[in-house]
Amino acid sequence: MKTLDTVIIGSGPGGYVAAIRAAQLGQKVTVIEKGDIGGTCLNVGCIPSKALLHVAHELKQAYGNKDLGIKTKEVEFDFASAQKWKNNRVVKKLRLGVTGLLKKNGVEVIQAVASFKNASTLVLKTESGSEEISFKHCIIATGSSPIVLPFLPKSNRIVDSTGLLNIESLPKRLAIVGAGYIGSELAQAFAMMGSQVTLIEGTDRILPGFEADISALVKKSFDALGMKILTSAKLSKVEEKGDELHCFIEGQSEACVVDTLMVSVGRKANTQTLGLEQAGVKVAPSGLIEVNELGQTSVKNIYAIGDVVAGLALAHKASYEAKIVAEVISGHASAIDYKAMPAVCYTTPEVATTGLTLEEAKKAGFSAKASTFPMVANSRTTANGGGEGFVRIVFDEKTQLVLGAQIVGEQAGEMITVITTAIETSLTIEDIALTIFPHPSLSEAIMDNAELAMGYPIHL
Repeated sequence: MKTLDTVIIGSGPGGYVAAIRAAQLGQKVTVIEKGDIGGTCLNVGCIPSKALLHVAHELKQAYGNKDLGIKTKEVEFDFASAQKWKNNRVVKKLRLGVTGLLKKNGVEVIQAVASFKNASTLVLKTESGSEEISFKHCIIATGSSPIVLPFLPKSNRIVDSTGLLNIESLPKRLAIVGAGYIGSELAQAFAMMGSQVTLIEGTDRILPGFEADISALVKKSFDALGMKILTSAKLSKVEEKGDELHCFIEGQSEACVVDTLMVSVGRKANTQTLGLEQAGVKVAPSGLIEVNELGQTSVKNIYAIGDVVAGLALAHKASYEAKIVAEVISGHASAIDYKAMPAVCYTTPEVATTGLTLEEAKKAGFSAKASTFPMVANSRTTANGGGEGFVRIVFDEKTQLVLGAQIVGEQAGEMITVITTAIETSLTIEDIALTIFPHPSLSEAIMDNAELAMGYPIHL
């Protein structure tokens, strides 16, 4: 039986990052991957969805803007060509890049399905058979999969996010169940590309994971696209009639008729086929693997990162945990600390958060206060033809330490890094106010917000 040093199951943003960092620290690393290198994020998740969002924005710009004197007579859109560009020029290119990085760092990659035989042995199944390997350390980075609604009929017109991202033709009528990150981003992208979109959400508003005023701004943008939004709505039944799907909402007699239905109601950890019980790894009732601050499971030489453990299912969270675990395995003093975890929803307007909300900060015992600066008062936003959105910074009145932020508007996902850095380095609201920001820039709104919080606003 072959004995390996460090084995990583999965090659997504958790797995491949752990592999490279562990190799850099002197470990002999083997990655076991049953699918494509790069995992869900690169192949059928965050990267291809952002590529289609880019296509949607380019299409919108192609139609021109009469207010700016830009007029176009006719615009042709070939969805199949857009899909080909996404798959070959974006996804394939990045997948080859990750494959090259693993090779550059001396990481061995084995295409196989892995499961535990015991706490130090894996069974690898390939097309040609199976073999057993032993390991000193193992990192579980198998990610997650979309939750399936059990009452839905089997139909190629009913898809999850992976299916919609790879759909061959643009749906004329599209319904999406679930208005979280994934559902909202794809709903807007397909609406901008020409689909008639109905967004169905079980709670009382879209993007329920964000604060209510944020949800309202995004909804306003969705309304402007002509999207139909159903909140406090529960999908109860779907009937396929010819080339149509009749979607019934609980308490409503009239069906929503569409060509394609995408279900995005959450994700579940990919742990069912790992044989965790054979290794003695404890799993919570939620299906998530229990770990400590080192990323260590109940078995000291087995670790878990990313979507298979508690917390937000975010690629950058997995990558962060990957680096920590690689350092721990290599004998370095390190521990996981989620002091500030940024999260971004790439809708228009873009939404980004980090750290604590005002409510969370108060519950945590801080003398919390929030300062909000409207993007309409930002010169670069106005020059770009925008206006909606804001920068909200949460801070402690006693210590002036920055605790969190919520940003809505153009490039919010880029701007949030300033606040994440401030939290990680224990900066005060005054530190931000005294920092020189370039003019004109969107990020100036962060400085203006800090000045507002200090009581001496210039641009408000």
